[in-house]
Amino acid sequence: MPKVSQEYLDARRTEILAAARRCFVRDGFHETSMQDLLAEAGMSSGSVYRYFSSKQDMIVAIAEENLAEVVREARRQAERKPPVGLGEAVADLFEVIRAKHAENGFAAIALLTWSESLRNPRLAERLTTALTKATTDLAGLVREHQDVGQLPPDVAADSFAQLITATVPGYILQLATLGADAVDGLPGAARALWPSPGAQAAAEGSP
Repeated sequence: MPKVSQEYLDARRTEILAAARRCFVRDGFHETSMQDLLAEAGMSSGSVYRYFSSKQDMIVAIAEENLAEVVREARRQAERKPPVGLGEAVADLFEVIRAKHAENGFAAIALLTWSESLRNPRLAERLTTALTKATTDLAGLVREHQDVGQLPPDVAADSFAQLITATVPGYILQLATLGADAVDGLPGAARALWPSPGAQAAAEGSP
């Protein structure tokens, strides 16, 4: 029997999770049965169980994908050189989330995940870990802005970072429940609230 490549296995796993996302966005976690998932994926139970032993495993895998996207983007913003303004970083994060939501229902899955984490300790642990990583990455960006006088130095960088990460769930909630048009102005508002050093200097120098 020919050996199956890792690339093939990864592609099949991605295909199963994409089908599960569609089901969960449409019907929610608890109203979706394994039979629904199998039908959506167009696969046999044996094929799906090779990758996931239960629906709960799929839920955790999808939640981890969502969380990894946010952490990855927060880290990318923190590592940009030269450093961007805090508002620019938040605005870019909003825009990435909006694009992911249009692609795969990111915001809807996030809301379902938060609710599920109240009763699923495994999921709650993943959520806490991801949030901690994102906050830590953003705290580094905050410190750079404090060092050059763009943010008050007497407030802990971790507290500023927590404030930023607290705004992200609010954006996701509005995106999922009110729609993309309702959050059109939020990236611009973030840039105006926390302007980049260049924009701030230009504003101060204008007549």
